[in-house]
Amino acid sequence: MNPVGYAALVDIFALEVSGLEHVSMLAAHGHRRTETRETEVVEWFPPQYDPGPHWTSHLGFALKHEGVRLEVLAALFDRAPEGELTAWVAASPTGRYTRLAWFLHEWLKGSLLPLPDLTQGNYVPALDPEKHLCLGAGKADRVRRQRIVNNLPGTPAYCPLVRRTAVLAEFIAARPEEAAHRQLNAYPPEVMYRAAQYLYLKETKSSYAIERLRPDARRTARFVELLRRAGKEDCFSESALADLQRTIVDERYAAAGFRDFQNFIGQSLGPERELVHYVPPRPEDLRGLMAGWETVCRRMLPGGTHPVVAATVAGFGFVFLHPFEDGNGRLHRYLMHHLLTAGGFTPPGIVFPVSAVLQKNPARYDALLERYGRRVMSRVKWRFTRAGALEVSGDTAACYRYPDMTGIAEGMCGVVRDTLTAEFGEELAYLAAFDAARAEMRAVVEMPENRLDLFIRLCLQGGGSLSARKRAQFPELTDGECAELEAIVAEAAGQAGKPE
Repeated sequence: MNPVGYAALVDIFALEVSGLEHVSMLAAHGHRRTETRETEVVEWFPPQYDPGPHWTSHLGFALKHEGVRLEVLAALFDRAPEGELTAWVAASPTGRYTRLAWFLHEWLKGSLLPLPDLTQGNYVPALDPEKHLCLGAGKADRVRRQRIVNNLPGTPAYCPLVRRTAVLAEFIAARPEEAAHRQLNAYPPEVMYRAAQYLYLKETKSSYAIERLRPDARRTARFVELLRRAGKEDCFSESALADLQRTIVDERYAAAGFRDFQNFIGQSLGPERELVHYVPPRPEDLRGLMAGWETVCRRMLPGGTHPVVAATVAGFGFVFLHPFEDGNGRLHRYLMHHLLTAGGFTPPGIVFPVSAVLQKNPARYDALLERYGRRVMSRVKWRFTRAGALEVSGDTAACYRYPDMTGIAEGMCGVVRDTLTAEFGEELAYLAAFDAARAEMRAVVEMPENRLDLFIRLCLQGGGSLSARKRAQFPELTDGECAELEAIVAEAAGQAGKPE
C-alpha cells in the first residue's frame, strides 16, 4: 500500500496521533473509489493524483482532498522543518492550500512565520463547508494576514471537528423533528400534558439506569426539574456546571468546581486489580481544555450547527474530558437535551426519551463512547502508584484537543432517529389510548384519579386482569364492574402495545 496525504505525513515524521478514521491511498490503476472497513474508511486515488515524495506536497494533497485534521497538523508542525514550510508557502503565497497551511500553522503554534501579510486575493474558508460541518459565514472571523475565513468551531486549546458525510447529510435533510412535532400537535392538550410528565420521568429514570443507579424520589424530582430547565439557562461555565453537578449527585460528592486530581473510568476486580477503560485529561490540562469546550458550546448553535451535531459535540466532549468525580454521564446526557432544546429541535415543554433508547441497547452506546476512548487510550501511558492512585506519564493534553466526532455524530443521528420514529411515537400512542380508556372507565365507575391509575397499573401487571390478591384491593367494585373495567384496559393495551 502507498499512503498519501495525512497517512503519508504520519509515516514520514512518525507522528504520534490517535489514528485516522479516513485514510487515503494511491492505487496502481483504476479510478477513485472509497472502501469502508470496520475501523476506517479508505479512499483510493488513481496514479495521476500522486503528489510526489516531498512532505509539503502531501500536506497540499491532504488539505485539498481530505480536509483539515487538526490532531495530525498539530503534531506535524511540531516536527516538520519550519523553513521548508515557509519556502513552500512563499513560492505560492496566494494559493488556497499554501495559505491555509500557513494560517493553520500560526493558529496552532501561536507564533508567526517570517512571511509578509497578504494584501490581495479572495478570502477562503479554513474549513471547506463541503467537507466539514463548520461555523456559518456570519459567525466566522476574517483573518486579514492570510485572507482566511476562520470558521473553525473552537480554539487551539480545544477544537472538535465533524466531517460532512452522506449519513449526516441524509439525516439533516430528512428533518425527522418535523414529523415528531406534527405528532405532538395531533394530540389534545390533556394528552400532551400527561405525555410531558411521563417523558420527563422516563428520561430521568433511563439516564440513571444507564449507570445502574436507582435514584430516590427526591433525586428523581431534582433531575426532572433539571430537564424542564434545559435550553433556558446558561450551563457551560465552570460555576454553572458545578451547580448542575450538585443537583444530581449525593451531597457528599458534590463539587465546587472542576477536579484537581486524576480520575479514570473503570471497575475494581479486587485489591490492586483495577480494570481501566478510559483515562481523562490530567488535572493540570483540564481547565484549558474545558475553556476551549465552553467556547465551542457557545459558538455552535449561533454558528448554524445542526442541533443534533451540536448536542453530540457538547455532550460527548464533556464526558470525554470528565471534569467531575461523579455525575459526568448524567450531565453529558443532560447537555445533549440542553442543546436539542436550545436549537429548537425539541419543542418547549417536552423531552425526547433519548436515554431510553440508549438504555435499551447498551452495546450501541458503549460503541459510541469507545470509538474515541480507544484512540485516546492507545496514546496515554499510565500506572497505579503504591498508594493506589492512577498516575499519567508525559504531556498528554494533545490527545484530547482535537477529537474527530464524525463517527459519534453519525451514531447519535441514528439514536435520535430511532427515538423519534419508535420510542416517542409509541409512548404518545400508548398514553393517548389509555387517556381514552380512563374516560370509558369513568363512565362505568366514577373512580378517584389515583384509584383509576392503580387499577390500570395492577391490571397491566397481571396481563390484562386482576389476580385475586390484587382484586381484593378494590372491595368497593362489583364483579361485573371489575370485569368491565378489565376489558377496557385490555382493549387499550392491545391498541397501544404494552411499554417496557
